Amino acid sequence: MALTLYGAILSPYVRKIRIQLAEQQIEYEHKHIPPRDKPEWYTDISPLGRIPAIQDGDFKLADSAVIAQYLQESRGGESLYGSNAQQSARVRWLEKYADYELAPYSTFSLFFQRVVAPNYGEKPDEAMMKAALEQHLPPMFDYLETELGNGPYFLGQQFSMADIAVCTQLINMAHAGELVDEYRWPGLSSLLSRVTSRSSVSAMLPVEHQMVAKLTGRI
Repeated sequence: MALTLYGAILSPYVRKIRIQLAEQQIEYEHKHIPPRDKPEWYTDISPLGRIPAIQDGDFKLADSAVIAQYLQESRGGESLYGSNAQQSARVRWLEKYADYELAPYSTFSLFFQRVVAPNYGEKPDEAMMKAALEQHLPPMFDYLETELGNGPYFLGQQFSMADIAVCTQLINMAHAGELVDEYRWPGLSSLLSRVTSRSSVSAMLPVEHQMVAKLTGRI
């Protein structure tokens, strides 16, 4: 049985795994599972009902970071986790930082409020979005800018899961109409441009842009 990925393509966590699968040239089948109103059977694959999840033969697994690790160890070619223990730990830390610290503001405070909420008949929380942009995200961007230093990627010349995890959150922020200030955070802005130029990312973005345009009523 082929590897199956479950989830919605505008989810940053699903996007993270799709980028990894493309980078490591892993064949898979994608089945759409919406963030809300999931089918009852899905909890058999993802006990907490979260996306993404995968099924690899009889093996079922949820949580994007755990999935990414499994794919690297079971199918991956060139490592997305560095070449030594210290680099691996640093990548996992930055992945965790993106998943749990950046996401509440880039995705849930901005993308969800501006793009998704209106489609559920919910009024966007302007105060939440303002706080995310003015209070919460700037110090996080300051930190990530420092972590990048002068290198093109978080591990210098080596592309890693840290770059994927951070940029998949920034892509959702961009879908919500908010870009990283290239004058205030030039390294982070350049990282996003560099990552979105990779074929693993650029190939999937047109469909995402079309979906966002449909959700926001631009088409």
